[in-house]
Amino acid sequence: MDFLSIIIIGIGLAMDCFAVSISKGMCIKKVKWKKVLRMAFLFGLFQAGMPLIGYFAGMSFAKLISSFDHWLAFILLGGIGVKMFIEGLKPIDPHCETKSNPFKWKTLLTLSFATSIDALATGIVFVPYPDKIWFAVLSIGLISFLFSIIGVYLGVNFRKKIKINVEILGGIILIGIGSKILIEHLVNS
Repeated sequence: MDFLSIIIIGIGLAMDCFAVSISKGMCIKKVKWKKVLRMAFLFGLFQAGMPLIGYFAGMSFAKLISSFDHWLAFILLGGIGVKMFIEGLKPIDPHCETKSNPFKWKTLLTLSFATSIDALATGIVFVPYPDKIWFAVLSIGLISFLFSIIGVYLGVNFRKKIKINVEILGGIILIGIGSKILIEHLVNS
């Protein structure tokens, strides 16, 4: 797996954080950096931690899956991508819940966990590439952190004008990476 593939996987995984951050930004009138940085940190931490957990879990049965790990990567990334694509087709509620604080700790921890579940399965993809896991974890975490900040900024500044659904884009990216891994393995064998 090359550098560019890892960055693209990071971008694909960050799309959930980006979408949630845009919606949170639409709920506020002004960027409050302390709250935004807290959210971005938690999103980045969870997005980085989950693939690491998935990787170490996958390492325990790496020898068992080495003959079909490329198919597993294709199915996992493709499945996550299809799920994100389908979720992206659902209409977004334009009215946020103004009665509650969209940046409270409980909400952010729940969202951090929910948006990073896909990343847990992605960790298994790196089992055949042990020399890439730390770069991947740091990249995924940093990209998610940055996308979260950008998402809130866009949400605040463009509020109701944004009509793009980034989950669809993230889904397409993950499906593409899964396909690339499968094709590379089949061509090289």
